Amino acid sequence: MTGAALPRIEPYGPHPDQHTEWWSAAPDAPAGPRGTVVLLHGGYWRERFTASLMHPLVPSFTARGWTVANLEYRRGPGTWPEMRDDLASALAAVRSRALPSRCLALVGHSVGGQLALLAGEPGDAVVALAPVTDLIRGYREGIGDGAVAEFFGASPEEAPDTYASASPLAQAPPRAPTLIVHGTDDTRVPLSHTHAYVSAARAAAADVTLLELPSLPHLDAISPDAPHWPAVHDWLDERANR
Repeated sequence: MTGAALPRIEPYGPHPDQHTEWWSAAPDAPAGPRGTVVLLHGGYWRERFTASLMHPLVPSFTARGWTVANLEYRRGPGTWPEMRDDLASALAAVRSRALPSRCLALVGHSVGGQLALLAGEPGDAVVALAPVTDLIRGYREGIGDGAVAEFFGASPEEAPDTYASASPLAQAPPRAPTLIVHGTDDTRVPLSHTHAYVSAARAAAADVTLLELPSLPHLDAISPDAPHWPAVHDWLDERANR
């Protein structure tokens, strides 16, 4: 990764994957310190995909005055609810370090977006990039080359409570203001899933904004040069200044 120093690694549990990478905000950021951004990577829960997926985004946040906490978590088949528990433990550790007067924002991509939507309460703002929101529908449609069946090892009929606990659509929406970004041409997570989630969240009186782009392939959502980032940064800046 270019443009950022090596991170400071802090564990939040005994497993090697239970750790957070920390980068400090740039001391010469024009707007001064804004708060802490928690990055949550995707990869359809597969072990080969790590927190390094989010490294290209770090410089754009630190340059704007954000401290960055990039979370790693246990993943791979059969690691639910451990993954959810890791998120809770990691966010508690991040919250203990963050200044109460500063914004704590969660930014997650794909299944990282799933986690951000499930754990929105500990944050002041949530950005979900092409999030996985409906695990039952994902199982039936075989999204991610069968990733849902691979991860849970059971059908929704065989493990209904597990699917419900892992599906943002089946849980209360975040209490924090939420921005969802999704492209109409995303072939990994269908935009129709996001439409259904946004409708349900708004029906529950959640503060949810959808930024729908005519072209944003799934992995482009975490490219720092992608067209949605100026709007995302502006949206986050508004929350940081409240």
